Amino acid sequence: MGATLPERTVLPAEPLQRMVELLVALQAPGRPALVAADGTRIELPEELYEVLEDVASALSQGLAITVAPQHTVLTTSQAADILGISRPTLVRLLEAGDIPFDKPGRHRRIRLRDVLAYQERARRGRAAGLDEMVRVSGDAGIYDLPDDVTAERLGDEPGGDAR
Repeated sequence: MGATLPERTVLPAEPLQRMVELLVALQAPGRPALVAADGTRIELPEELYEVLEDVASALSQGLAITVAPQHTVLTTSQAADILGISRPTLVRLLEAGDIPFDKPGRHRRIRLRDVLAYQERARRGRAAGLDEMVRVSGDAGIYDLPDDVTAERLGDEPGGDAR
């Protein structure tokens, strides 16, 4: 078990129907399990079940998936890659206390669960900010048009110029 698992990308199989059937079976009531070749029933841990369901869902929609094992403790570069930000930006977040970290020696180490929790908080914060912008704009009448004006979108006409 000590060997590092490689990153692996899986393309959806054709036809997609087998993945759709698997997804439906995974969503059926009851505890999901695998059946080994000798008939032994092995209950799936919740984490594995959720990943399997996500994989089946993506493949059933014709999407490719990439399985990339991650260490539980990350370097600043790995954490920055997961968040899609630069390492200096991540270090600023760490120093501001937005993401907890340990510094056992000279290098910072970040737990994967803390990176994912920050990512979710940031996503929720962006969504709430956008919702608030729409609400404020609507309250201010920004979307109101005079009665004699009709709205048109550029590029809606056949052969129209989509700018």
